[in-house]
Amino acid sequence: MVEHVCEAVGLPTPVKEYRFHPQRRWRFDYAWPEHRIAIEIEGGAWIYGRHTRAKGFVNDMEKYNEAVLLGWRVLRYTPEQIKAGQWVDNLAKLMYHHGHEQRTDDR
Repeated sequence: MVEHVCEAVGLPTPVKEYRFHPQRRWRFDYAWPEHRIAIEIEGGAWIYGRHTRAKGFVNDMEKYNEAVLLGWRVLRYTPEQIKAGQWVDNLAKLMYHHGHEQRTDDR
């Protein structure tokens, strides 16, 4: 679904199940490696699914923190948000309006 929407609105096609970590077997649901942007779909939010149980939640935090340390920007959505298209504008903004600009100050 994400691939088709991207094609329809002129965004680059994502890589599904992209393995981003050099040692761990972690994968992103959808990734744009050239932009270091990923989308993760967090299922089970309303039914006490894997991502909301303690162990799954902690494991996801480790995965996302490692992704950030490797320079990735991760957008997270429920399946309902994906179906509603709530991710499209955020992805476009992140991809085209919030690049990795060099800071010119010392902050």
